[in-house]
Amino acid sequence: MVPYDPRWPSLFALECSRVEAVLGSWAETVEHIGSTAVPGLDAKPVIDLMAGVRDIRSAGRCIRPLESIGYSYWAENPDPDRMLFVKFVERTSRTHNLHLMEVGGALWNDRLVFRDHLRSHPKAAGEYARFKHVLAGRFRDDREAYTGAKTNFICAMVEWARASRA
Repeated sequence: MVPYDPRWPSLFALECSRVEAVLGSWAETVEHIGSTAVPGLDAKPVIDLMAGVRDIRSAGRCIRPLESIGYSYWAENPDPDRMLFVKFVERTSRTHNLHLMEVGGALWNDRLVFRDHLRSHPKAAGEYARFKHVLAGRFRDDREAYTGAKTNFICAMVEWARASRA
């Protein structure tokens, strides 16, 4: 975890243009998600992009174009609702995560609700930052456990955000 870096939005914009260039009409939209998308929020210095496609089942044709710009496809991803790609510097340090999923699906919408809620509620973003710091200390060398431990918190915040908009 590092303090918020004001360069993250421009790093997203640069990578977004690369992803859009190789995916063309396959990507309906590309969104900046994750903690680096929330101004002021501490985060792992990894830019998360979410590219929306019409049909995830036929998105396999996106693998080769994304590999051409440095992404590695995580074929072992257990989530059938998305395809995950990662980009590394020197094969050791992850710089970007790219989540390919269907536009308008439940997972797509949840991620946008969570991001937008944190952007518009600094107190909630602060709670999330404190929670992530605790988890980062507890799961320093286990990325999967860290991510899994955040799930209940994120789900609860998405539900609260939805209820408060109604």
